Amino acid sequence: MADKETGHDEINFESALENYLNPDFGDLEEGSITKGEIVRVDDDNVLVDVNFKSEGQIPAAEFRDAAGNMTVSVGDRVDVYVVRKNEMDGTITLSFEKAKRMQVFDQLEDVQENNRVIKGHIVRRIKGGYTVDIGGVEAFLPGSHVDLRPVPDMDALVNQEFEFRVLKINRRRSNVIVSRRVLLEEERDSKRQDLLRTLEEGQIVQGKAKNITEYGVFVDLGGLDGLLHITDMSWKRIRHPKEMITMGQELTLKVLSFDRENNKVSLGLKQLVPDPWQDISARFPEGAKCTGKVTNLVDYGAFVELEPGVEGLVHISEMSWTRKLRHPSQMVHTGDEVEVVILGVDGEKKRISLGMKQVRPNPWELVAEKYPEGTVLEGVIKNITEFGMFIGIEDGIDGLIHVSDISWTKKVRHPNELYKVGDTVQAKVLTVDQENEKFTLGVKQLVDDPWGHVPDTYPVGCTVKGVVTNITDFGLFVEVEEGIEGLVHVSELSGKKVKTPAEIYKEGQEIQAKVIHVSAEERRLGLSIKQIKDEEERRKPKEFHSGPQEAGQSLGDLLKQKFEESENSENS
Repeated sequence: MADKETGHDEINFESALENYLNPDFGDLEEGSITKGEIVRVDDDNVLVDVNFKSEGQIPAAEFRDAAGNMTVSVGDRVDVYVVRKNEMDGTITLSFEKAKRMQVFDQLEDVQENNRVIKGHIVRRIKGGYTVDIGGVEAFLPGSHVDLRPVPDMDALVNQEFEFRVLKINRRRSNVIVSRRVLLEEERDSKRQDLLRTLEEGQIVQGKAKNITEYGVFVDLGGLDGLLHITDMSWKRIRHPKEMITMGQELTLKVLSFDRENNKVSLGLKQLVPDPWQDISARFPEGAKCTGKVTNLVDYGAFVELEPGVEGLVHISEMSWTRKLRHPSQMVHTGDEVEVVILGVDGEKKRISLGMKQVRPNPWELVAEKYPEGTVLEGVIKNITEFGMFIGIEDGIDGLIHVSDISWTKKVRHPNELYKVGDTVQAKVLTVDQENEKFTLGVKQLVDDPWGHVPDTYPVGCTVKGVVTNITDFGLFVEVEEGIEGLVHVSELSGKKVKTPAEIYKEGQEIQAKVIHVSAEERRLGLSIKQIKDEEERRKPKEFHSGPQEAGQSLGDLLKQKFEESENSENS
């Protein structure tokens, strides 16, 4: 063993002596980079032999990675930077990091000069951008040079590796500025030129959604943007493009039109699938019943999807036979499954008219058959208004009893004088107007009109007796029998001028009058008190002709007698 060890030492000594005597030995310039061999590694320092009188000592930290692990071992050859050397002492100061930085700066300068790219690792976010690690050198990546468009999540890029272009280098200050956007712009311009040469109408292309608006989606086709309009996204109706597409989504599209002069591209998505409106009449003939889903409500109706891409409109007037709807939401809601009947199909305009009420028979037809005019029925009062009462019949159909059809004779100011909601009443069907959806009833028609016999009972010229029921400025209302009233006009009260009938008559007074006009249709009975008096006056002279003469003689006798009595008294 001793011989072997001695031999080994001799070899090392000879090698060292040979190096020492070599004219290039120790010929190291400060500020230069040289090759060295690692001869010892411990926790604090690493010794590197660079063929100088002594080894250089470098802090171990310069050789550790981010995790703290040593990256070199004894025997490895590395590039080191000569910081300074002392020929007198035979000592030398080296730096592994500086050598590495100088080599990276050399590489960065080469990349900048030759317009090449270099890989870097984004380390962290800082004010105005990012710090990028490029081979141990920290470079600055401005926020405006990160991407072609503003990045929504800035933190998402940290710890990612990208390629960069070098914009600026300052060795003295160790400043390096890099850009990713420049590379992307070059790539986009190159792709755009390739795309412009090959793009044509009808072509199928790939793209990525880059911006979503209310009216459509802008798609990046690779250097050129195209517009996918909302109407070209789906055969079915959509309210907003976000219902179908998300930002960054990869899309397969069809080129609908291409304006080479202005570089405008119109894209279509629905054109990649067959038009569901083809042969629509064959699939949905008029009169057919089918099921659909309510997709949208508007003031004038509801849109119903019959199959993907095919929608029809149920107009508000086609929703119910009986209900007067103010808005479709009173009948259906979005998402409801409904039964409909095809009313009309227009394949060219892509319109289908639908009906919901037609699924069931028209209750008005049933009512017209079940309750012909003249039918007597019973119903419950559902509502009372000033002009009449609504009676529930069936299936949402109400019959109206007008206030004028409650009584032949009574003056009914408001139906609630006689009835209340919930009362059951009997009435006769007057009209069933299916077209205008009107159903009228009458209570008074259950009995004969008392005015029907008035012309025969009270002919013109006859004398009647009655009771004063109402006194007005224009005359007296006189009830000749229950429910039958006649009018004595103020001009028919007396031969003398009467200011107001109330001066002479009072309510409840019984009077006698002569019929001067009668009409069952007009429900009028005209009476006259004046004619009764006139007839009485005309009869008096005929019956008592000598009366006035006798009265005159009697008066003359009295005067003569008075005169004689007067003379006698004077003489005496």
